[in-house]
Amino acid sequence: MNKINRVIITFGRFFFVMVFLGISTLFVFIEAGSLFMSKSDGVNFLSKGFGNISGVVLGEANEDDSKEIVTSSTVVASDARPEIIRKYLEKYKSPLVPYSDLIFELSQTYGFDYRWIVAIAQQESNLCKKIPEESYNCWGYGIHKSGTLRFENYEIALKSFAEYLDRVYFKKGLNTPELIMKKYCPSSNGSWAFGVNQFMNEMELGDI
Repeated sequence: MNKINRVIITFGRFFFVMVFLGISTLFVFIEAGSLFMSKSDGVNFLSKGFGNISGVVLGEANEDDSKEIVTSSTVVASDARPEIIRKYLEKYKSPLVPYSDLIFELSQTYGFDYRWIVAIAQQESNLCKKIPEESYNCWGYGIHKSGTLRFENYEIALKSFAEYLDRVYFKKGLNTPELIMKKYCPSSNGSWAFGVNQFMNEMELGDI
């Protein structure tokens, strides 16, 4: 009886293990099938939503793609500013036309609005058409009874004025035409600030 009991117990254990393995295997197949179906449905849904897009891997690098789009639009907007400067200078036949990119680069270097250099030059010298002979000084600064601040060329003049504008005005909180006028042109009755504002608005609104 002991041997028969042991055989029965052993067989029972074996049968239980086989049943357990069979049920476990069945569940694995069911889960795998469900997962496959859900992924297929998800891809079909995304494909229908986006249409036929060649060269795009769905569900991959979405974050990078969105960043690239934002960056591209920013670059386009930024690149338009040198063109705005160039067209404005061309409209008034200014000798500063070849320096449109430099004017923009200087404004970015010092972190001020790209229109300042042009607007002040327009107010002070009709964009460099009315300046002391061979001075290349289009902004009227450093011009007084004691003498005239002169430069070798427009490039040096632009770099000097941008640094001066940033150091003497913007870094001291003088960042509007009205505030700048009090130090730059204290004898003005307001016409200086009015003119600078007008020229900056022309560029902003594309009145070129």
